[in-house]
Amino acid sequence: MDARNPATALAGADGSALAQRLLNLVLFVTILTSSIAFIEPSPHDGLMMVLLVMCVGAQVGFDRKLVPLLLLIVLWLVGGLLSLIQVGDQAKDIQYAGTSIYLGIAAVMFACLFGDGNLARLAALRRGYILAALIATAAGYIGFFHLVAGADIFLDNDRVSATFKDPNVYGPFLIFPIVWLLVSLLVRGIRLPDIAVLMILLGGLLLSFSRGAWAHFAISTVIGIVIVLAVTPDPRMRARIVVLGLFGAILVALLLVALTSIGSVHDMIVERAKAIQPYDVGPGGRFWQQQLALSTILDNPNGLGPFEFDRIFGLQQHNVYMQGFLVYGWLGGAAYLALVAITLVFGLLTVSVPTPWQYYLITAYAVFVGEAFEGLIVDTDHWRHFFLVLGLVWGLGAATINFRRRQARELDADGDLIEAAAQSMIRKSGNRFSEKIMLNQNARAQIDPT
Repeated sequence: MDARNPATALAGADGSALAQRLLNLVLFVTILTSSIAFIEPSPHDGLMMVLLVMCVGAQVGFDRKLVPLLLLIVLWLVGGLLSLIQVGDQAKDIQYAGTSIYLGIAAVMFACLFGDGNLARLAALRRGYILAALIATAAGYIGFFHLVAGADIFLDNDRVSATFKDPNVYGPFLIFPIVWLLVSLLVRGIRLPDIAVLMILLGGLLLSFSRGAWAHFAISTVIGIVIVLAVTPDPRMRARIVVLGLFGAILVALLLVALTSIGSVHDMIVERAKAIQPYDVGPGGRFWQQQLALSTILDNPNGLGPFEFDRIFGLQQHNVYMQGFLVYGWLGGAAYLALVAITLVFGLLTVSVPTPWQYYLITAYAVFVGEAFEGLIVDTDHWRHFFLVLGLVWGLGAATINFRRRQARELDADGDLIEAAAQSMIRKSGNRFSEKIMLNQNARAQIDPT
């Protein structure tokens, strides 16, 4: 507090606290609306601009450890803008580039927001995301079971798309809160409300009938559980996690049995569970298109621009890494590939450090790994939740490094204090010893002056 003007300093502190509370409230509402994605621009997109303004008002800082994230995103976007020059007179392509810029900014903003490991902010994010997932899932159930008139708007070819345009986006959107709840159950123990929400979201994920989302869920869940087991030092805690994991697997199996007892669900699961679909193989199939995409990438260093591959060959290649080179050129594609690879390494190096937010980071990293894998079969470069998770891994990773450095400095400071105290004791002891020697010498001198 400023000694010269305490009232001014107190008012400044109150204003800063108010700005932080408003920021957390805007974050909560912004994440809550993230499931409304069937219109563009969506309410979530507008609130993201408000959130950005609130970040500036609350003086959210930029950590230097986020420079690689910022640099790679800038290179990715520059590559996209250079590629856009070839088709820049088309409004749809310009809008595509604008969305990429917006999502790149969002990733950096989220990294800054969580770069200090603020637990209140993380709690706001958690509550908002789980509620958003429940809203989307409720819409999906209404659509699939035709609970109200006109509920078909929440379906896409008998698959649940809920409040999204595509089931292949809706399914992955649910995985973040699902893994969050699973990790929470493993660490904190069984809580009936968490189990109820988890079962609802798992049912929604199943009804998306998205093979990519199912694989994403399996990978992220395994990664999350393995990391939690690896970072848990207590053998009893590890045993409890294993038991709870088995209990969770049984619950998931029971849910699957219950849903597959419904004829329409059973038939769709049998159809979608096939590893290879008719549109995957043969001329014009997904894998055939990817072969074409690879040769096209080699022939076009500056890429083709948005939607051009689809226009030329009649189908998307369904691979986000190929998409990076096709739409953003060699520069943008290499930057995107490096961004994913470096994030995987950066997250892995920080998840094992004990911090108050460690399990948030473990969840975000596990989901990012699954999403990176899913990018091999789906174009994820415009998925809003992908950039949220990307920003979370970087922000919490930076906070973890800072936390570890603070601990090291405190240990050094404690060591210096202990050493100083020890030196002081030695000096005092030495002074007393010297005094005794001098007294003895004086006594001997008095007895024997010679």
